[in-house]
Amino acid sequence: MIRLLLLAALLAPFSLPASAEQPLPPDEAFRFSATAIDATTVRAEWRLAPGYYLYRHRVGFESGTEGISLGTPALPKGKEKSDEFFGDMEAYYDRLVVEIPVERAPGAPDSFTLIAHSQGCSEPLRLCYPPHQQRVRITLPPARASAETALPALLPSSGNTAWGRQEELLPPEQAFAFSAEVYDAGTIVARWRIAEGYYLYGNKFGFVIPGGDGIAVGEPQLPPGKMKDDEFFGETEVYYRSVEIRLPLQRPPSGQLEIALRADFQGCSEIHGVCYPPMSRTVQLLLPPSAGTSAPAPRMAAAAAQPPLSEQDSLANTIATGSTIITLVTFFGLGLLLAFTPCVFPMIPILSGIIIGQGEGITTWRAFLISLAYVLAMALTYTVAGVIAGLFGENLQATFQNPWILVTFSLVFVLLALSMFGFYELQMPSFLQSKLTELSRRQKGGTLGGVAAMGFLSALIVGPCVAAPLMGALIYIGQTGDALLGGLALFALSLGMGAPLLAIGASAGRLLPRAGPWMEAVKAVFGVLLLAVAIWMLERVVPPAVAMLLWALLFIVSAIYLGALERSEPGWGRLWKGIGVVLLIYGALLLTGAAAGGKDVMQPLRGVLVAGGTAGSGTEHLAFRRIKSLRDLERELTNAGRQGRPVMLDFYADWCVSCKELERYTFSDATVIASLKRADTLLLQADVTANDAQDKELLQRFNLIGPPAILFFGPDMQERKAWRVIGFMDAASFNDHLAGALR
Repeated sequence: MIRLLLLAALLAPFSLPASAEQPLPPDEAFRFSATAIDATTVRAEWRLAPGYYLYRHRVGFESGTEGISLGTPALPKGKEKSDEFFGDMEAYYDRLVVEIPVERAPGAPDSFTLIAHSQGCSEPLRLCYPPHQQRVRITLPPARASAETALPALLPSSGNTAWGRQEELLPPEQAFAFSAEVYDAGTIVARWRIAEGYYLYGNKFGFVIPGGDGIAVGEPQLPPGKMKDDEFFGETEVYYRSVEIRLPLQRPPSGQLEIALRADFQGCSEIHGVCYPPMSRTVQLLLPPSAGTSAPAPRMAAAAAQPPLSEQDSLANTIATGSTIITLVTFFGLGLLLAFTPCVFPMIPILSGIIIGQGEGITTWRAFLISLAYVLAMALTYTVAGVIAGLFGENLQATFQNPWILVTFSLVFVLLALSMFGFYELQMPSFLQSKLTELSRRQKGGTLGGVAAMGFLSALIVGPCVAAPLMGALIYIGQTGDALLGGLALFALSLGMGAPLLAIGASAGRLLPRAGPWMEAVKAVFGVLLLAVAIWMLERVVPPAVAMLLWALLFIVSAIYLGALERSEPGWGRLWKGIGVVLLIYGALLLTGAAAGGKDVMQPLRGVLVAGGTAGSGTEHLAFRRIKSLRDLERELTNAGRQGRPVMLDFYADWCVSCKELERYTFSDATVIASLKRADTLLLQADVTANDAQDKELLQRFNLIGPPAILFFGPDMQERKAWRVIGFMDAASFNDHLAGALR
């Protein structure tokens, strides 16, 4: 029961509403769409989020295309409201539908841009948005066409009952939101954001540059899609949620060029059982100057323009194109390599402490079952959390880095450690002693369910790091929607991470010493390791000086326990005393460093040396400029582009262990610092510790689920996506990586 109460306490904040709701972006608070009813009428519609409203007198429309004008819209009556900003007025809630007359001059085009003006507010948050514009491209049917013939390919047969909710079928602009950007002088990236329940055909994509003056699109580089037995085209490859296509360009040597890119595509709604007609979108793009001197042959141009794949993209392709067995074996092996990283290694003393806590009577079979329950719970948690992140972009592990959750979980480890030391046998108040003893007995793994709960929480709280194999699986899930194969890859990765835990736990039942003084010494060692895990977790939320003080106390007390200040007997006694003396000295250095303002446990005297003016050049670190939002990033990229400087963007969080590794071992390296200075690189850092709305928006902009991640941008302000770094990279490898990323 106490274990269940503790689990409920840990999960309680996620069942409660947030105390400070963030305002929605205007396009989400006031979702706008528009379609042509017939040749002379357009229907515009806003769907308003709960608690949001639009002012009636702020709604207006205009045409953004010459030759097409709009008549007076028929605005419905709104709800009477006494508004704190405009007094008594009319407002619209939930939904607003407006019909707008359209007049076309002779020779006017069939398509035009409808510009909708509006202004609204949030009632719960008591804030008012500034006036807002939203644009939709609308194609009008021929003047003599009736409403029934406006979209013939879109209408299902009369017997299809799904058409009973016609207003719920999204306009193509919303179902398949298209955008494109210049990657470099020879590459364009085309992207679609696909609404839930809709998909695009892989064999219907086409790209043309009308009047390109010698510029043409090479062979498009499509990511792997998902095979579907489609009712319209049979077995075909389709894309859900999103798709990103690289377009190599064939272009003559020239300076900066402005081009138009037309993208052709076709998709369907799985929800309604209908297929849209073929569609086209055209965007204007500005190409940077070409570095080439001649126009290569088409096939060679496509190969030359193809950028190298990043490690995570390469792993995503492995899942999509390789056999299932090879994929699972590959990810299991990658998991084995990750098992000894700082994000997973602390789970070894956790599981070992649980097994040791069973006492000397534990059998090998019992130890194996406990280890299996822990590892399977951890693997299932990683898998489910990863699939959710891939499908919805929500990082559950980042959510669990809440300070009070970390403190609570650290307290559990402290209680487990105290039971290892036998402190519960002291004469404490009976009610407190009984509660601590019961808590310890249950959490030490008295039941396999308790061990599984510890594995579940360990996966979410102890190791939230992002690595390239994990990101590769998430990219595959996000692009294809195939949660089954992506989830299997994640599960194999997790089992690889847990294999050493399984081996260590299973061997404990055979290697544990029999009852006697040795058993007490083993329990004490694991008690110290559990305290180390607790401090390691607290480092994410406490000031560096406090963390150094806690480490100092642990080392000094452990040194005293090992007899550092006592006379020792020859043999093993002197060995333990020697270890104790080393720990005592290091603990004293940590105390000195904390008092002098030091922040690094690995180099505790750094603060003392700097204060004394004797710091060497090795203490130099990269000086990042912090950003918080997409607007901050756009501003910095624009300024860097004007100056012709490359940009490195580092995603960091206090709870990210690999981020601390990068900061300590890679960003402090003299060769790395020199390489970045030589290229005059602008260093930006996004601190996503809070994991708030702005942090999530920034991460989602680059399809990231969390730190660590390092992105590079050229002077053209375009990301060099092939050079992304996900996870920790040592200084030598990172310096070699910079040679290509900053080229």
